[in-house]
Amino acid sequence: MHSLRFSDKNFQAELAAFCRNSIVPPEIAEAVRSILADVRSRGDEAVAHYAAKFDGAKLRAGEFRVKPADLAAAAKRLPAGERRALVAAHASIVAFNRRALPKNWMAKNPQGALVGEKFDPIRRVGLYVPGGQVPLVSTVLMTVTLARIAGCPEIAVFTPSNSSGKIADGLLAALHLVGIDEVYRIGGVQAIGAMAFGTTTIPAVDKVYGPGNAYVCEAKRQVFGTVGVDSLPGPSEVMIIADDTARADFAAADLLAQAEHGSGREKIYLVGTSARVIAAIVAEIDVQLPALTRSEKTAQVLAAGFLTIEVASADQAAEIANYVAPEHLELLVKDSTAKKLTRAITTAGAIMLGNHTPTALGDFTAGPSHVLPTGRAGRFFSGLRVADFQRRTSLIRYDRASVKRGAPVVAAFAAMERLDAHGRSVKIRTL
Repeated sequence: MHSLRFSDKNFQAELAAFCRNSIVPPEIAEAVRSILADVRSRGDEAVAHYAAKFDGAKLRAGEFRVKPADLAAAAKRLPAGERRALVAAHASIVAFNRRALPKNWMAKNPQGALVGEKFDPIRRVGLYVPGGQVPLVSTVLMTVTLARIAGCPEIAVFTPSNSSGKIADGLLAALHLVGIDEVYRIGGVQAIGAMAFGTTTIPAVDKVYGPGNAYVCEAKRQVFGTVGVDSLPGPSEVMIIADDTARADFAAADLLAQAEHGSGREKIYLVGTSARVIAAIVAEIDVQLPALTRSEKTAQVLAAGFLTIEVASADQAAEIANYVAPEHLELLVKDSTAKKLTRAITTAGAIMLGNHTPTALGDFTAGPSHVLPTGRAGRFFSGLRVADFQRRTSLIRYDRASVKRGAPVVAAFAAMERLDAHGRSVKIRTL
């Protein structure tokens, strides 16, 4: 655990140094570059090689894609309680995201021309779902549902298998529930490469979505431009801002919940209004940690990536949050302070308000997608939304009357920019 005070002389530099630890080191970037180049060059052969190397799965190219019958069979095996949970979460996600569906529009501009926008679904999208020891069943719902609402005609899902080539039933069942039948048992950098470049058996996509570890996140960064990417959602982050009204046991449980992802690159922030508040929450962490199934990995995350910061005011807490741009932000503070912080903090991926709103509700069932920017990318990225699965086209229609009104403006710009052909292309329509 690392500890700072806002009043420390070198506070800004030390906070920056802690945040820089989330930057991908050169060795990861180079490893990713090498794998992507190999996938681009050797296609299916390279994908199979890395599936065996990293996941222990010896797959032939014809085995990459999961059979639709296997999806249906997994759904039948799913316990009733788990199925009800999937259905309930799906309903919340649909209800929230339908509200955000962009709508086409047309209107007149000041020159009398018709202008507007139309929104079309991206033709083919690739969704990455982390699997392995922690199969993120919820990520299926948090990505596929949005693509469905947006109307994407082709949705391909990629998730790693275990060494036997198997994928968790819950994950397959969720895919079946939301109507997906193009699923590949491929994960890691090789999956991002296959999506971006295509192989003999895997058609390339137009845009890649979904969270992943540091390697997957770096792979998305490197293929951007060949394909689109939603954002750079990497290892999980949480920041809790706590005052005297915070329940220490609640706060500790929420910090542990994000640390238990256990990749070793998670970032856990506790911003407290007093040393006493921080000490009470840290003590609760020590009490709760031994009972966790993944306590060893969680402890490693806390040792390397847990930072406590003592502040003297809400303004200081807001300044820290806006710098860090945390993926998840919990405000365990009195209501008036929560309102002030919600207005002041402009870079968080998602904000959870009050002692009864743990991040896990947002992760699984509240409605907004849990695919959120990490590593300070919240300064310029937002969480995943329906609009990310569509592209916008602007529409413009002038007639003879409106083009005459626009002509003087074009003439002035054409003169300033020394582009006389631009000016003439409008003027010729007014003669």
